[in-house]
Amino acid sequence: MRENGDLTTFRLEGALAVAFGIALVATLAALFIGEVLGQMPCTLCWYQRIAMFPLVPLLGIATLRGDTGVRIYALPLALAGLALALWHSGLYAGLIPAAIVPCTASGPSCTDQAQVVLGMPLPYLSTIAFAAILANLSLLKGTRA
Repeated sequence: MRENGDLTTFRLEGALAVAFGIALVATLAALFIGEVLGQMPCTLCWYQRIAMFPLVPLLGIATLRGDTGVRIYALPLALAGLALALWHSGLYAGLIPAAIVPCTASGPSCTDQAQVVLGMPLPYLSTIAFAAILANLSLLKGTRA
């Protein structure tokens, strides 16, 4: 049986691994949609990718090393991504009274039914992914590498 300190270390490393797994799945899904299915992302989706893609190597290396101090580097990316995803979701849902400007009839469109995965539109899935990464990173609060 683990001692209390070992259990805490196990939980922290688990939170890192879960955050890494979410970032990896989100990145692979975005690449699959764009590269395999040939669906171009809109501008807001591109910005969210800019925040998500670097999280994969950051969180992956931190997971391998057990480095909980990665939250200092990962939090700004995850917060920026969540802010963009919330804005995008608000536009998609009509809560923000503006058109989704980057989404055009001739180009990529987040309002297209093809942009729905598991019954949820991509902006909502992005919001969930960034929020889940932030939730796991928040478990690392108060720890030092």
